[in-house]
Amino acid sequence: MNTDVMLLLTTCPDEAVAQRLATALLERRQAACVSRLPGLTSSYRWEGRIAEDAEVLVLIKAPAARYPDIEASIRELHPYEVPELIGLPVTAGLPAYLDWVASETAP
Repeated sequence: MNTDVMLLLTTCPDEAVAQRLATALLERRQAACVSRLPGLTSSYRWEGRIAEDAEVLVLIKAPAARYPDIEASIRELHPYEVPELIGLPVTAGLPAYLDWVASETAP
């Protein structure tokens, strides 16, 4: 079983940005699957104030080895000054799914 897979999380200001990001990651074969979850409300501290904004949560499934490429794409395409990007290791999963993630992101 291939467990060299990560679940990466980022948030986008709207569905259009989330879709552009998802499409770019898939076209560049950096991710095998990108799920978009609209309807998120984020509360956070920014520049000394508490802010609250509607956002779209983006879940990216990709091999850990693709993280540097994904980070570069997020930096390039994301409109936020400091975009969220958090990577969580996948320690278990359906073997066929994890193998599919690897095959869909192979060069």
